[in-house]
Amino acid sequence: MMKIWNFGIIGAGMIADFHAKAIADIDNAKLIAVCDINKVRADEMSAKYKCKSYGLYQKLCSDKEIDVITIATPSGLHAEPVIAAAKAGKHVICEKPLEVTLDRIDAMIEAHEKAGTQLGCIFQNRFTDAMEPLREAIEKGRFGKITYAGVYVPWWRSDEYYKGNWRGTWKLDGGGALMNQSIHMIDMLCDLMPPVESVKSFTATLGHDIETEDTAVACLKFTNGALGIIYGATSSWPGQFKRFEISGTKGTVVYLEDSVPVWQFIDEQPEDEAICETFSRTQGQGGFSDPAAIAHTNHARNFRAFLESLDSEKKFNLDGREGRKAVELIMRIYNSSKL
Repeated sequence: MMKIWNFGIIGAGMIADFHAKAIADIDNAKLIAVCDINKVRADEMSAKYKCKSYGLYQKLCSDKEIDVITIATPSGLHAEPVIAAAKAGKHVICEKPLEVTLDRIDAMIEAHEKAGTQLGCIFQNRFTDAMEPLREAIEKGRFGKITYAGVYVPWWRSDEYYKGNWRGTWKLDGGGALMNQSIHMIDMLCDLMPPVESVKSFTATLGHDIETEDTAVACLKFTNGALGIIYGATSSWPGQFKRFEISGTKGTVVYLEDSVPVWQFIDEQPEDEAICETFSRTQGQGGFSDPAAIAHTNHARNFRAFLESLDSEKKFNLDGREGRKAVELIMRIYNSSKL
C-alpha cells in the first residue's frame, strides 16, 4: 500500500497557503497541522484546511502524527525550526532561501545529517515542464561549447509590499531583489551551468526606502570559461517575465517564465518542432508584480519529488547542499559589490 505522508506547516503567511494547496494536490500527502507565532493566523489557516493549529513550532515538531514539516516563515527564521524538526526525527522541506547566512544553512544541514532525516529545498522553478528539454539539450551537448548564460528578473514591488514587515531587511530577508525574488533564476544558473569562478557586481537601492538592494547586476565567469550576467530588480515597473538565456557555438535557447520563445540549433532534431510548439506561450502572469499571482502547481511537483525520494530512500536531488549553492553565489555578489 502507498504510504501517506503527514505534513505540518510552520508559518501561516502567504507562502504557507501555497504549501497547503500543494499538499492537497498530492495523493499520498495529508496536512495535519499548521503553526504560527500569531496564533490567530494559525487558527484561521487551520480552519480553512481543517487541521490542527499550534502557536509554537516546538509543539508542532513534537506532534507524533507528523512525518514531514514544511517551513514557511520569514527567511531569517528558518534555522531554528529546521533544526528542531531534525531533533524530533522529522523530514523537512524548506522554502527558499534555506537561510540568510551560510553558517545557519550549514547548521541546518548538519542537524539533518546527524539525525538521518532529509532536508530538502523549495525551488519550484526546477519543476516547470520547459526545464526538461532544456536540461536534456545541455546534457546531449547540443549547444556545442557553451559561451554565455544569463538571467533577468526585471520585477516590480510596491512600497506597500515592504512597509512594516520583514521584507527588505538584512536580518530576516537576508538581502533584497537577489535573495528574495531573483534567487529562483540564480538557482537555475547553479543547476544548469558549471560553478562560477569569479564575480564582479554592483547593487543599489534606487526605488524603495529599504535596507537592502532593489536593483543589482553581476558579471560572471564560469569554470568552463563561459561568461554570464545576472540582473535582478524589484524597482522595474510594471515588471516583466523572468528570463534565462543560454548560448553556445551550436545553439541558443531563451526561456521566458515557463515558455521557450527561442529554440535554435545548428543540428536540428525531429523533436525541435514539437518543443517550439508546446512551449510557445507563457501561461499566466508569473510573479513579476504580484507575488500572490504565482501558481502552486510547481510547488506540488517539488513536494511530490521530495516524497518520491523518501519512498525510495534515496537522496533528494534538491537537498540542503544543493539549495545552499544559490545563497552562496548571492553572498559572493554582495561581497563583490562592496569592493
